[in-house]
Amino acid sequence: MIIYFAIVICSVLLIHQFVGQQIEVSGSSMEATLHDEDHLILEKLSYHFGIPKRFDIIVFRPYPDDKEVYYIKRIIGLPGEKVQIIGSNIYIDGELLEEDYGYEEIADGGGAGEGIVLKEDEYFVLGDNRNNSKDSRDPSIGAVHKSAIMGRAWVRIWPLKNIGVLEHQ
Repeated sequence: MIIYFAIVICSVLLIHQFVGQQIEVSGSSMEATLHDEDHLILEKLSYHFGIPKRFDIIVFRPYPDDKEVYYIKRIIGLPGEKVQIIGSNIYIDGELLEEDYGYEEIADGGGAGEGIVLKEDEYFVLGDNRNNSKDSRDPSIGAVHKSAIMGRAWVRIWPLKNIGVLEHQ
C-alpha cells in the first residue's frame, strides 16, 4: 500500500511539474476572453516540443525572482519581429496586424509606440482588455523570454457554464 501511494504522489507531482496544472485568472486584463476568477488548465507539454504561436494565450512569470506571480496574456509578436503600436493599430514588421482579440481600441502604445525589436527568444504579449492590462508595453514587463513561459492556457473549467477549450487562433 505504501508503494502504491508513493507511485500516486510521484505521478501527481510529475504531471503538475511537466504536463499541466490548474490556475486562476486574477483581474480583468484578458476580458472579454477570460474573466476574473475563471479557473483554467495550463498545458505545459506543447512548448517542450514546439514553439509558441501568434495569438496563443500563455501563462508566464513576469519577474524571475517571484515564483508566486504569473500573468495570462496573448502572444502578439514573435521572435525576431518588430512590433509597433501606432494609434490603436498594431504593426508587425511594418504590416498591419489583422486581429480581433482586443476588447477595445488601444489608447496608449506604451513602449511599443517607438517600436520594439524582439530577440530570438522573446515574445510580445498583450492582454485582450488592452487599456486595462500590464503587458509588454510596460517597461517593467517588456518582452517575455521563452524561459519565463510556463505554458499555454488550454481549457476553462470554472465557471461550469463557460467550460470548454479556449480559442487561440
